[in-house]
Amino acid sequence: MSRLSLASRLDESLLGLREQGITQRPRIGVVLGSGLGAFGDALDDGFKVPFSKIPHFTPSTVAGHEGNLCFGEVSNVPVLCMQGRVHVYEGQSVEAVVHGVRTMARLGARNVIITNAAGGLEPSWSPGDIMAVTDHINLTGQNPLVGPNDASMGPRFVDLTGAYDAGLLAHLEEASRDASVSLRRGVYAGLLGPSYETPAEVRMLRAFGAHAVGMSTVLEVIALRHLGVRVAALSCITNLAAGISSTSLDHAEVERIARSRQGTLFALLSRWIAKVGASLESSS
Repeated sequence: MSRLSLASRLDESLLGLREQGITQRPRIGVVLGSGLGAFGDALDDGFKVPFSKIPHFTPSTVAGHEGNLCFGEVSNVPVLCMQGRVHVYEGQSVEAVVHGVRTMARLGARNVIITNAAGGLEPSWSPGDIMAVTDHINLTGQNPLVGPNDASMGPRFVDLTGAYDAGLLAHLEEASRDASVSLRRGVYAGLLGPSYETPAEVRMLRAFGAHAVGMSTVLEVIALRHLGVRVAALSCITNLAAGISSTSLDHAEVERIARSRQGTLFALLSRWIAKVGASLESSS
């Protein structure tokens, strides 16, 4: 990790983007998980910058994570999409994992929705179901706030009682009704990966009260809440977890199911962005 302060690293990322002609100030940020990156290509007046060309950004090594920042608009709302992400299991530091969402916030996105592909822990659920995250359990053994705290960025001790914003969740539910999308609600368990969970671990997670499990999201949410950003999250249930599923778990299948739900997620995200954008305009 760079010896520069967090604020200095973020400033250098923003300077690198300005040098490439980026002047937009996004109102809303979107993090696109496995197989869901095509939304970033569908933005109006879109402009794309590869992670490799932005200081302190790390390209992803995982299939289905293109590794770009996509700037554009949805329903005239300025939007910034992270087309893919990096993970701790790739050998990256926690700082590298959350640098993208911190940059989003620094650019002006104070409302962020994070998407992911996840394993379902409810036997009655099916691959392709969409779940709005209402809370999480961080079982990664990591936290992006470990180390010295810069009080200008956020408090030393962050309250995560309302980590997933009730107002943004209400807009998701409205958007799902408008788009005729069935939306489940539940708790997301974040694990380190990259191995999938054992059947015994799945039983443990269910006993803990989790409804879906994945290898991302929780660290990004903590980092964003430290910065005072409002957060929502969506999980695309791409498989049932070990011991529940009757088939072997496979990343290619995860990507396939996620891609098969792109149209549904596009409709849901587009309507959600329009609703959040309208609420921001009315309150400004």
